[in-house]
Amino acid sequence: MDYSTLISPSLGILVGILMGLTGAGGGILSVPLLVFFLGLPIAEAAPIALCAVALASTIGAILGLKNKILRYKAAGFMAIFGLALSPLGLWLAPQIPNAPLQILFSLILLYVAIRLLSQARNLIRGIPEENRKPPPCLINPTIGKLQWTLPCARALMIAGSIAGFLSGLLGVGGGFIIVPALKRYTDLPVKSIVATSLGVLAIITGGGAIFSAVSGSLNIFVAAPFALAALGGLLIGLLLGKKLSGPHTQLIFSIFTLVIAVSLLIKGVLTLNL
Repeated sequence: MDYSTLISPSLGILVGILMGLTGAGGGILSVPLLVFFLGLPIAEAAPIALCAVALASTIGAILGLKNKILRYKAAGFMAIFGLALSPLGLWLAPQIPNAPLQILFSLILLYVAIRLLSQARNLIRGIPEENRKPPPCLINPTIGKLQWTLPCARALMIAGSIAGFLSGLLGVGGGFIIVPALKRYTDLPVKSIVATSLGVLAIITGGGAIFSAVSGSLNIFVAAPFALAALGGLLIGLLLGKKLSGPHTQLIFSIFTLVIAVSLLIKGVLTLNL
């Protein structure tokens, strides 16, 4: 019996719940979970993870459009460059041995975990964010839209490109790139940042998933139940999120991510030395 038919949807539900509780960034754990529990190499797990993130982020983006908080021009602009580099990442992933790719992924995951842990700790302690210079992308108060300048376009282009490349290479979605970039380079409110990030991710990961399917690198028999279960888990996570404290939820998620990152790093280093 192929137990992946049972394990895949179970993992999808877990990923979906994490995404519902923490936002699209929760999808970054899709690949490590697929690697650990299904024994998949990174290059094979990445397209499967993209399907789950694409489905969940699309739903989130549609809700953002409905609530008029998604900045679709900024999302589309970033996604164009992300889509351009996502196929490069998807092509490059099978060319790199699994162990180095696994180590690279674990280091990125470690960075994300430490960053989230620091943010959660500051929020719980009530420590305010440091003062910063005015960002290059400012909202025009008279029309309520972003003022496009060369520094603004350049910042969003770079963020979208990096997110797209890593999305293809590692199947991480790129929310951990997009959200901090929008926080740093714009003065958008948090709800608008999250919705706009979901819009970018929906386009990039959707394009990456389609490219994977066309190129034959997507295992649809694992990806379909995983993605559908992740969508169900997302709805559960959204319901749970209304009852749980944001900072404490982020703290638990960051610790969990840290454990996964260290475990993946050890596994990658041991594999490299064999």
